[in-house]
Amino acid sequence: MGKIWEIKLPLKDEDIHKLKCGDEVWLTGVMYTARDAAHKRFMCLLEEKQPLPIPIESAVIYYVGPCPAKPGEAIGSAGPTTSGRMDSYTTELLDKGLKGMIGKGDRSSEVIESMKKNKAVYFAAVGGAGALLASHIRRAEPIAFCDLGPEAVYRLEVERFPVFVAVDAFGENVYDRK
Repeated sequence: MGKIWEIKLPLKDEDIHKLKCGDEVWLTGVMYTARDAAHKRFMCLLEEKQPLPIPIESAVIYYVGPCPAKPGEAIGSAGPTTSGRMDSYTTELLDKGLKGMIGKGDRSSEVIESMKKNKAVYFAAVGGAGALLASHIRRAEPIAFCDLGPEAVYRLEVERFPVFVAVDAFGENVYDRK
């Protein structure tokens, strides 16, 4: 069992360096959502030398397509999606300054090597706990690619959002543990 940390977003290098595989983390601050379709559009923007719709430097991207909010709620159920679907886009975003990702499942060896090179961290959120995770989201605002519906890019304000370190900045991977 690892340590328990409370971290303010955006991520800082000193926070990333202290996190170890298996640590529990409570994230508070601003993060962004993006799934496959949004990542594909990010790559198109980068190819065209256009700015991304999010400040990528030190950002955390949550791989989620949230359900619509019920009246009086910030967001509907917001459980993680499988991270491997974003692997073909991730190394370029890490090179641009992305410091954290949240999803479920293992990452490719290329992504893990890029995380080590760029000193980034991959957090896992518990699949099937979308309602619990949504209760830690205080505000959700679509900010880009709204035509994608739930796969639009959202700016989330979170408070004590529960995750654990699945792959740390040194390449230690919880999915490799026996």
